[in-house]
Amino acid sequence: MILQRYVARRFLRQFLLVTAVFVAILFLIDIIEQIRRFGGNTDIGLAGLAGLSALNITASVYTILPLITLLAGIALFLGLSRSSELVAMRAAGRSGLRVLAAPVITAMLLGAVLVSIMNPMVAATTKRYDQAVVSARGNAAQAISLGRGAVWLRQGVAPGAAGTGNKGGQIVIRAGRASPDATTLYDATFIVLDAVEGPVRRIVAQSARLESGSWALAGVKEWPLRKPNPELAAVTLPGLTLPTELTADRIRDGFGAPDAVAIWQLPEFIAGLESAGFTALRHRVWLMIELARPLLMGAMVMVAAVFTMRPMRGRKAGVLVLSAFITGVGLFFLRNLTQVLGETGEIPPLFAAFVPPLVAAMLALAALLGLEDG
Repeated sequence: MILQRYVARRFLRQFLLVTAVFVAILFLIDIIEQIRRFGGNTDIGLAGLAGLSALNITASVYTILPLITLLAGIALFLGLSRSSELVAMRAAGRSGLRVLAAPVITAMLLGAVLVSIMNPMVAATTKRYDQAVVSARGNAAQAISLGRGAVWLRQGVAPGAAGTGNKGGQIVIRAGRASPDATTLYDATFIVLDAVEGPVRRIVAQSARLESGSWALAGVKEWPLRKPNPELAAVTLPGLTLPTELTADRIRDGFGAPDAVAIWQLPEFIAGLESAGFTALRHRVWLMIELARPLLMGAMVMVAAVFTMRPMRGRKAGVLVLSAFITGVGLFFLRNLTQVLGETGEIPPLFAAFVPPLVAAMLALAALLGLEDG
């Protein structure tokens, strides 16, 4: 037990060291990019740019956690080999698999902790970064969100359009549900807001079809809110057209990437998407990917062990380290490939998330058992 704790501490130390190096590199690269994008904005300053970079790199670091785990595993076994500690462990009657169990379990526990804590942190920092970028650019973003059994959208209106004044305004849209391709809203309510006067029109439509640059409403009733008694002035129309800058892609993307939703909120978010009529396949795949992340991190340690948990001497060491890294990167991209296949509906979400790390772990275990027999 003492030996397992020692190896686990060594692995954890290597993991933190590799993570710190990657954080520093990514921060330097990102702050240069932020200076290039917002360097002309004197209201932000260097401290603000550093804050933007800190918000932005959180998601990048979280994405490459499996590769960080791979490098930490390689560094661990290289260190144990060069100090002859592996030889001493074998001489003491400890099998390689017992030595390997400690870093694998540590990586999986670390993955579970990071998914439960860092995943919500990434979701929050991603939203804060997007808001900060919009604020720095000085423009208003279109907002799309889900309520209980409803879809909410907000869009800008050009001056003089949709009954607004010379300063323009906004349109707030509420729909009971939407078509899966986001081009048709049902039981939709449009509130036209003037930038100066506030609400000026209320429009209820049985359906609203998104066309190029406009909403085509059918089954319309309109209340002119500028009138003293809007109900008396209400009119019923067979159809109506309202301008819009929204597109189907913007609406679908407006719900945010799946990684912008905390894992604890994903089940409820998926239910909301499906009740509103949208497909939640991307979010289901992402949920499975997150649940499988600890297993993937454990598999990365096993891949590193296949090539580096042995005496390392001469040129052979470089070849083995490079082979371990290439194999781990291949596993990482295979997982990304199955994620894409899952998002397109080619394979089930559970298969997309769990099969790559499980297959990698079983192949690595088979190779390690062969080395043990040898």
